[in-house]
Amino acid sequence: MIYVMSDLHGEYDKYLAMLKKIKFSPKDELYILGDVVDRGSKPVEILQDMRSRENVIPLMGNHDKMAVDVLTWLLDDVNESTLYKNISEKSIYDLMVWRMNGAQTTIDGFYNLPKDERAALLDYMKKFAPYEVVKAGGKTFILVHAGLGNPNDFDRNKPLDKYSMYELAFVRFDYEREYFGGDVYIVTGHTPTVILTGKREIYHIFNNICIDCGAVFEGGALACLRLDDMREYYVY
Repeated sequence: MIYVMSDLHGEYDKYLAMLKKIKFSPKDELYILGDVVDRGSKPVEILQDMRSRENVIPLMGNHDKMAVDVLTWLLDDVNESTLYKNISEKSIYDLMVWRMNGAQTTIDGFYNLPKDERAALLDYMKKFAPYEVVKAGGKTFILVHAGLGNPNDFDRNKPLDKYSMYELAFVRFDYEREYFGGDVYIVTGHTPTVILTGKREIYHIFNNICIDCGAVFEGGALACLRLDDMREYYVY
């Protein structure tokens, strides 16, 4: 079976509970559509578990990208005397923006690891895919964290590998339009469904599917969609 989750945001206990709920086995595949890190208390624990499973395929979310960009230099032996000498103003700005978006739990988790494990986990994150295309249940699913760039500039003939990481991981999706139609579906996270519908459940419209049900927020849920038959699972 093929499953998708998104926006785990450090909710390690919910993640493990979901794996148990879906009876996840080595014969299955799980795609995680980004935003594994930040906000919740145990982002590094989720990363370590994901990295240990060959059948878990991670995609890059905007929080993961911010983490990779900053941790690449922050995990070096930076101290007060070397900080402003060796680090650019842009890097400092990126750190400020990331911290305003819930970075502290990720930073703390990485610093608690031995140095070689930090490097190995960061290398793992750098390899997160920008998107995946999966076939299941007679349908084709485009899996991506945020969407396909500015909706006003969308061109259905544009190859997916021509989209920038910013377009795929940061720019919010327009769920009220049909992008491809037919048997092609776009599955995203990034935008909590409560913003779209007022409900904390998976949102389906015009072959667009949003699965970010706000796991890290009060009253939110971690959602999982089985692509083979479109069955939905929730952990609250």
